[in-house]
Amino acid sequence: MSKKSSKRSKAYEDQDFLHSSNARALRILSEYVEPNSRFKHYKIDDTIIFFGSARITARKDAEAALAKAKANGGDVSAAEVGLDMSQYYEATRELARRLTEWSKDLEDDDRRFVVCSGGGPGIMEAANRGASEARGINIGLNISLHFEQADNPYTSRELAFEFHYFFMRKFWFTYLAKTVVVMPGGFGTLDELFELLTLIQTGKIRKHMPIVLFGSAYWSEVVNLDALVRYGTIDRKDLNLFFRTDSVDEAFDFITEQLKTYSLASPGARL
Repeated sequence: MSKKSSKRSKAYEDQDFLHSSNARALRILSEYVEPNSRFKHYKIDDTIIFFGSARITARKDAEAALAKAKANGGDVSAAEVGLDMSQYYEATRELARRLTEWSKDLEDDDRRFVVCSGGGPGIMEAANRGASEARGINIGLNISLHFEQADNPYTSRELAFEFHYFFMRKFWFTYLAKTVVVMPGGFGTLDELFELLTLIQTGKIRKHMPIVLFGSAYWSEVVNLDALVRYGTIDRKDLNLFFRTDSVDEAFDFITEQLKTYSLASPGARL
C-alpha cells in the first residue's frame, strides 16, 4: 500500500502563520529590516521630514474646486478655506525643491538630507513633488489605511514604502531625520509633532533636531503652547524646541544653517 506524500511548507512560507498573531513579532521586525536594507543600498543617511495634512490641495486644484462650488451651488465657504490652505501646499513644494537643490550641490558622494514624507496626498505629495521637480531622489513612508492614504505619484519608486504599524513608520521618520518641517495638519500631524517634542524634551533624541512650525496663525490658534507655560506644565525654554515662520525664505535659511552647523559636522549622528 503506497503512502501519500504531503509537501510541508516551511514556516517562513506559511502565509496563514505569517499573518497570525503568533507571527506579529516577525512582521514588526520585517518593517525594520527591509527598510533598513533599502536605505543602506541607496546610501540614505539622513533626511528632511515634512509633516502636514493629507487634505490640503495644490492651488490649481483648490481654484478649480472653488469655481465649481460657485457654479453648482456648492459649499463656497469650505472651498474658499481650501484655497487659502493651498498656500501651504505651494510653500511645501517650493521649500522641498530648494532644499533638494541645495543638498545636491553639497560635496558628498552619498545622498544627503533627502526629502521624506508620509507618501500620501496633500502636504506629503507637495514635499515629494518639490523634491522630484529638483530631480532629487525622495522617500515616501506610506501607511495602509482604509481612507485618504493613496500613494502620491512623485515618490521615488525605489524608496516608496508601505507600513502596517504606525510605530515602525514613526521610527523611520525619526531615526534618519536631521530636521523636520511641520505644516498645518490634523490629528496625525499633531501626534507626530508632539511625539517628536516629547522625545527631544526628555532626551530620548540626543541628536540636534530643529523643528520648523510653518503657519504661525494656524499653530497659534490650534495649539496654545503659551498656555502650557502659563499653567506650568512645560518650561518656557521648551518653546525654543521649534522655530515658527510663515516664510519659505526664512525656513530655508534656518534649516540650511542648522544642517551646516550641526549635521554636516557629525554625519553619523543618530537618536
